[in-house]
Amino acid sequence: MKLSQSSLSLIEEAVKKAIKPYTDISEQTIVTDIHLQPNQSSGELSIFDDEDKELANATVEEWMTYEGDDFYENAERILTTLLGNMKSAGTFDKIGVLKPFSFVLVDDEKETLAELLLMDDDTLLVNDELLKGLDEELDAFLKDLLEK
Repeated sequence: MKLSQSSLSLIEEAVKKAIKPYTDISEQTIVTDIHLQPNQSSGELSIFDDEDKELANATVEEWMTYEGDDFYENAERILTTLLGNMKSAGTFDKIGVLKPFSFVLVDDEKETLAELLLMDDDTLLVNDELLKGLDEELDAFLKDLLEK
């Protein structure tokens, strides 16, 4: 599943709207998760806080027409990339929420499917991209260490 630039912009605007209440840095808010709930049949993306209060929503046309069985996997990939780009662009720098907190993908029953982005100054999520080549690097390190 590939989304158009307008759909990606729509999702980004929904995320910005969802975090807007938390942009007052003078007041630290405690939020553990911000839930992103995509719906394949309606195409709706709903964003909730910990108390299931809806913060924002958007309708993504491509989701309504997607026929595959891997909808949540594709949504996870798209949302992870989008949130990572937003973090890199500094979108989340002015949020007055105590860290750590996460952006989480949830299904229709609000069951957690995946952690999309962890906002924490000291923690790094381990993913496949980070682990690429780790075995070779460790083998080379160990070989170098044993030769000395």
